[in-house]
Amino acid sequence: MEPFVTIITPTHNLLENNMADDFNLLIKLLDIQTYPNIEHLVIDNLSNDGTVELLKAYKNQGFLTFFSERDTGKFEAYNKGVMRAKGKYVTFLSCDDFIHDITAIYDIVNLMEANNADFSFSPAYCRHPEGFVFLFAPAMHTVFQVLPCARQAMFFKKSMIEKEGFFDEKFKLLADYDLIMRIILKRYKPVYFDTNYVTYKLGEKVQQSQQRAVAETKSIFNKNYRTMYSLNDEILTKMSETSEFPRPLLEKLSTFFPEEDKELFFERCEQMHQLRVQAAQNKQQ
Repeated sequence: MEPFVTIITPTHNLLENNMADDFNLLIKLLDIQTYPNIEHLVIDNLSNDGTVELLKAYKNQGFLTFFSERDTGKFEAYNKGVMRAKGKYVTFLSCDDFIHDITAIYDIVNLMEANNADFSFSPAYCRHPEGFVFLFAPAMHTVFQVLPCARQAMFFKKSMIEKEGFFDEKFKLLADYDLIMRIILKRYKPVYFDTNYVTYKLGEKVQQSQQRAVAETKSIFNKNYRTMYSLNDEILTKMSETSEFPRPLLEKLSTFFPEEDKELFFERCEQMHQLRVQAAQNKQQ
């Protein structure tokens, strides 16, 4: 029997925020997936605008299971979803994301099973709030500097997330980046699914909260790298704002890639640093 997959989606006041149509698209496209054992688990943050009634209607039609109770944000909702999930594998989709490839879940599960992988990653289409769409291609060699791929384009073993203590809820914007970094530092086994199967909307909260995003990035770096290198606020600021990392720290981080990728790792890290320096300069002009 094929293992269960749990799709976890947080919701809050879909009607008030004009997201009912987006959510309906997510539901309908999940319903035509070719994989047979899919559970869609919705964690609602005590909506009070008619969303709960909408979710009840979907539940009565067999599309989903939902729980409506107060939470502190999407990462607590994700953690609640993982705790309740019956799937061997879980993935996290927001109410305005959707899987546009109907065979994707079937193909990803088969790939993960064949490779005994702990997580998968893939390219994804990203819808920008300004109306255009771009491809977010994974860049794993820069994972220790910036988010390497879209969280929406990843599947995770539920047991791995449980073992690693779930999402760290103190990070309100970037707990997904912290989790991705932790599982790579723990050398869990990845597999690359070379298909663009998901479309997601760029998170506006991160875009609108740049100072908080920088502060969280500094905290994530300090949390995960402090045993490797002596860090202070000046170093952490450079790391988070322009991806300028001390060479001795990069040397240690390079060991998480195959020896033959070492030079490529340093090359990609330098490219990321230069890109972010240029972006900072352009913003000042």
